[in-house]
Amino acid sequence: MRLKIRALSKRYPNGVQALEQVSLDISPGMFGLLGPNGAGKSTLMRTLATLQEADSGSATLDDIDILREPARVREVLGYLPQDFGIYPKVSALDLLDHLARLKGLADARGRREAVERLLQRTNLYDVRKQKLGSFSGGMRQRFGIAQALLGHPKLIIVDEPTAGLDPEERVRFHNLLADIGEEVVVILSTHIVSDVSDLCSSFAVINHGRVLLTGEPAALIDSVRGRIWRKIVTKEEFAGMKGRLPLISTRLQAGRTLVRAYAEAVPEPGFEAVEPDLEDVYFSTIAGHFAVARAEAA
Repeated sequence: MRLKIRALSKRYPNGVQALEQVSLDISPGMFGLLGPNGAGKSTLMRTLATLQEADSGSATLDDIDILREPARVREVLGYLPQDFGIYPKVSALDLLDHLARLKGLADARGRREAVERLLQRTNLYDVRKQKLGSFSGGMRQRFGIAQALLGHPKLIIVDEPTAGLDPEERVRFHNLLADIGEEVVVILSTHIVSDVSDLCSSFAVINHGRVLLTGEPAALIDSVRGRIWRKIVTKEEFAGMKGRLPLISTRLQAGRTLVRAYAEAVPEPGFEAVEPDLEDVYFSTIAGHFAVARAEAA
């Protein structure tokens, strides 16, 4: 399976341009869609999940036209939306069995085996008879993945899956996603850079409905090496730097401010070069520095 998106655009009735000429090629494996809140990630995910229509452009999954053949898409789709609703008084086992029926698993024995297998895979088998209303946030997300995996989907979309999870549940969820992302196309939409860094072999940065950057995390990190600088400053010093220097991120550290900047050479005395990470790539791209540099180099 290969997902091809070409010049996809969407403008809402209120005038917001949610997607603008989005084009992506996504192969099997984990693909990260990284961007701030309101960047257009959920609009793209909902369009690919056949929940809303695009104004123009195309999207195909091998020979399936996603925009024109929604029924075929749903046969091979697994989807975990950002807001996944549950029936709080129903057990995990009963609801997953019901969803399996809706997915077309008619044979009772085969359906039971499939449901139990998914509950084991998501580490929910021991609590399968427990009501979903008593589940923690992480357990609900794992149940969401279980329902998304029903019917052996070829395209799996997960929208902001780790938002609000504690560190332990996030690690557990990462391991689960990594396990399923080897043979099918898995799109991970998130604003959390570490999710992409930990899981995805390729990713795209999107903002204001436009794709700003695509590539492999390691290669893009290498491409900003020697251009990321940091300095610890006081609040007064920081106030004077804003707007004057190409700052990309700030972080409080022991009562002072740690700033990072993108520049071809040391921005000013006191800055030191640092080893870059994916956050530096992301923030440089969002700020416009990295995209400009790559365009000039090209």
